[in-house]
Amino acid sequence: MSEHVYKHIELTGSSPDGIEAAVRNTIERASKSAHNMRWFEVRDTRGHIVDGRIVYWQVTVVVGFTLDG
Repeated sequence: MSEHVYKHIELTGSSPDGIEAAVRNTIERASKSAHNMRWFEVRDTRGHIVDGRIVYWQVTVVVGFTLDG
């Protein structure tokens, strides 16, 4: 196994389509500017309620990526 050094960033994203979609949206959006992402950890899950119904899910994830060079 190679020696790796990771940087961590914390991100929050949302989706009306559930927790997995919120995570996917967050990772896909982050991949446009953060490179070498290797793993993620869901730290927090929340939802927004309107008139007794869940209208969207929100997740906070920590993403680890390897440093260049």
